[in-house]
Amino acid sequence: MDQSFSTSFTVDQGPNEVFAAINNVREWWSEEIEGSTAELGEFKYHYRDVHRCTIQITQLVPGQKVVWHVIDNYFSFVEDKNEWKETNIVFEISKKGDKTEIRFTHVGLVPTYECYSVCSDAWGTYINGSLHDLIAKGKGQPNQNEQIANKHGIENA
Repeated sequence: MDQSFSTSFTVDQGPNEVFAAINNVREWWSEEIEGSTAELGEFKYHYRDVHRCTIQITQLVPGQKVVWHVIDNYFSFVEDKNEWKETNIVFEISKKGDKTEIRFTHVGLVPTYECYSVCSDAWGTYINGSLHDLIAKGKGQPNQNEQIANKHGIENA
């Protein structure tokens, strides 16, 4: 059984609005993004010296699916520096009656990872909170890393 972290929610907005919001990464995850997040190619994310990653957008199917592949990743707070490397982050969009469901799965982010509790909490916060609010209310809450890091006792380097 796949134990990869996954979560989902539904909204009233249509699949194309959801797709546009997912690709507007600066409005729900972090304003610390370098590169385009709305076309195939790479973008970089960083939060102080705590977390950096390079993500390749490998699939963009309007109104249906977005897939990111983590090329490189660094966490200051884990021993295994390969955590997240070569994993995929998948957003699946589907109609459920008159609503739209977003299913988020970080394929390869599993409970055996040292970062799992922090990362699953962070993704839950960003996906179920910030991305949901960006879609449903027009405004997300990016840059919540400080609160998440403090909650998990992660020191800022």
